[in-house]
Amino acid sequence: GEEHYNCISALHKSMRGSDENASLYWLARMLEGGEDPLYVARRLVRFASEDIGLADPLALTQAVAAYQGCHFIGMPECEVILAQCVVYFARAPKSIEVYRAYGNVKECLRMHTGPLPPVPLHLRNAPTRLMKNLGYGKGYKYNPMYKEPVEQDYLPEELKGTDFFKERGT
Repeated sequence: GEEHYNCISALHKSMRGSDENASLYWLARMLEGGEDPLYVARRLVRFASEDIGLADPLALTQAVAAYQGCHFIGMPECEVILAQCVVYFARAPKSIEVYRAYGNVKECLRMHTGPLPPVPLHLRNAPTRLMKNLGYGKGYKYNPMYKEPVEQDYLPEELKGTDFFKERGT
């Protein structure tokens, strides 16, 4: 019932708050109460990107490995895998930078009126002669061929200069 959601919320908030003891407690309470370990593992995959993000990019690898380990061996053996992951996450630095930036992109798309801006011609692939003649791919700079950073726009003209990583409206 409701306690299922209360416990997963407590686990998330304990990891978010870097409390490894509380994190282990809520994990054990869920597993010992019969919770599906794959449910917990799926929530850890989400947590890795939502709450830890780029502060520790290996967190996602840890979460996916924990999910796979739980899938391979099941309970009760997988409990220590989940425990390791939960403690890793509680101890990890936290960043919601990507989570917020992606939210800002979604807000930008939702608030847009009219047709969405087209993909700039230089970013389009030109697999046919007609597309090449229409200017697809013209002027595109293939970054790996340059030693220095390449000056090139990647957003549509209407969004030039937009920084989704800066704070937007609430």
